[in-house]
Amino acid sequence: MADAKTARAEWGTRFGFLMAMIGAMVGAGNIWRFPYVMGENGGGAFVLAFLVLLFLLAVPGLMAEVALGRYTNKGVIGAFRDVLGRGGMVGLGVIVLLVNIALMSYYSPLIGWTLYYAVHSLLFTFTATGFEAEPFMEAFFANSALMIGLHTVVMGTVAAVLLLGIRRGVERLVVYAVPALVIALAIMTIRGLTLPGANEGIAFTFGVQWGYLFEGSTWIAALGQALFSTGLGWGIALTVGSYLREYDDVPLGGGVFTAIGESSIGILAALAIFPVVFAVGVEPDAGAGLAFVSLVQVFPEIPLGGLVAILFFVGFFLATFTSGVVITEVSVTTLAEETRFSRSQTVLGVCGGIWLLGIPSAYSVDILDYLDFVFGNWGLPLATLAIIGIIGWVLGPERLRLLAVNRNAGIHVGKWWDPVIKYVIPLVMIFIMAYYAWEDFGSAEMVGGMLVIVLFPIIGYGLMSVLEGRGGGPETTDVTGGDD
Repeated sequence: MADAKTARAEWGTRFGFLMAMIGAMVGAGNIWRFPYVMGENGGGAFVLAFLVLLFLLAVPGLMAEVALGRYTNKGVIGAFRDVLGRGGMVGLGVIVLLVNIALMSYYSPLIGWTLYYAVHSLLFTFTATGFEAEPFMEAFFANSALMIGLHTVVMGTVAAVLLLGIRRGVERLVVYAVPALVIALAIMTIRGLTLPGANEGIAFTFGVQWGYLFEGSTWIAALGQALFSTGLGWGIALTVGSYLREYDDVPLGGGVFTAIGESSIGILAALAIFPVVFAVGVEPDAGAGLAFVSLVQVFPEIPLGGLVAILFFVGFFLATFTSGVVITEVSVTTLAEETRFSRSQTVLGVCGGIWLLGIPSAYSVDILDYLDFVFGNWGLPLATLAIIGIIGWVLGPERLRLLAVNRNAGIHVGKWWDPVIKYVIPLVMIFIMAYYAWEDFGSAEMVGGMLVIVLFPIIGYGLMSVLEGRGGGPETTDVTGGDD
């Protein structure tokens, strides 16, 4: 017999639930990726395309994923078992879990980058005499021992937060960290708007260069940003939704408000960066180096640049760290339910496993970039396809909409939602994988993507067939949240 487990934890407040959703979604995708992708794709035109796709695809998908968590009150594998019944097909849930763990293994070293830059901002390194941004970054990336050390610190801190549980750990972190991030970006924006030449940054952010809207690359970039920055189908929204209270609202909290919050922070980050960048004449399309090289070069050139650097990099760290905590909680929740280990044992095991898997990415930026490309373009769409697929084709979107989405909802979701979940989102996921397979045909990235698509389903199906065949799986439906 499995050890008895206490009643499942819940979010203490609606605000805590909303901050958990936004804290999970807002990370490197918003503070780092959004501004530079925007800079490469026409500024305001990209924002317009992004918002269209965000509310047409990501919001309905997030509602579905949160509602599945609420409907089952379980983590990823338990939710799949409730829908599919016992058997190897539950291995689709293992695919989501494997992708989630793989994602966190290279995301943790990236959190380490933001921690390193946040510490140096507090030391006023970036405004010191003789400082050079590019040699500083190159020396940092070349120091493998330091990179691994930062990765270790990050995963140790993530474990410390998760050991406190849902309310005392995760919720307590996000209700302070997310507002602090917004305040930091807002102050940086206000400072940037007072600089000479900042008007060009505003014009770039909100001015729509209509020609970009007729380029397929703009819409592909916007689609990737809408899906990547919301984390649709990663198991995050499902896990957060599984801790909902009876009267919490899925369409508003899990969909609309989350999308508004995460897109607003992305646009706020752009407003914080581009006025400063334009004020000193730096190119807005500097690519991935915009935050770590181009922007760092700007700080010595502006009044109070050292304080602006602190606001940006401390906010950047808070964004990445909160999302890392909630991403890791997906695996903790699921494995705590599926094993006989306590939550504390599961936290230590999961964080230790992610730390071990993350060492190659911490050791080499090239490995991190490769894994990010492979899992971003194939692994994450595969996970999304698994979650949205079982909702659309097994559980049924109409059933979920009636039983979980519209339950105690502030806004009513109509029948239009059903075909979006059943047809549109799965087709978009298949399109993304096919697009990158065609674009990168024969490359090492494509080989990695094909291995993920082929091996992860085999591993998931095989593992669940063995476990279910041996009578494995949890004997109870409750799992401790570490708060009671």
